[in-house]
Amino acid sequence: MWQRFKKSAGRKPTDRSWSTNEMKVVGWCLNNNISISCMPDWENSGTKWLIDIKINRNTHRDPNVYEDEDVLNKIYEYYKYYYDKNKK
Repeated sequence: MWQRFKKSAGRKPTDRSWSTNEMKVVGWCLNNNISISCMPDWENSGTKWLIDIKINRNTHRDPNVYEDEDVLNKIYEYYKYYYDKNKK
């Protein structure tokens, strides 16, 4: 009757240490309803990453695909961009 499903394989990007200044930038963005996340590109390859940028209630997807080593650095670049743009 009930069929047990195998748990799907999960993925997470490589670890990255965040400096205090970087956390200040990320914290400011989160407090201002700007969040950036990554998810595996399961359709093409399980080793690539997609980036979603959510500002208020609007979500935008970066058209590029990133490798494990690059995805967290790109996420910080986006946070820094929105911080610099709006913090003037």
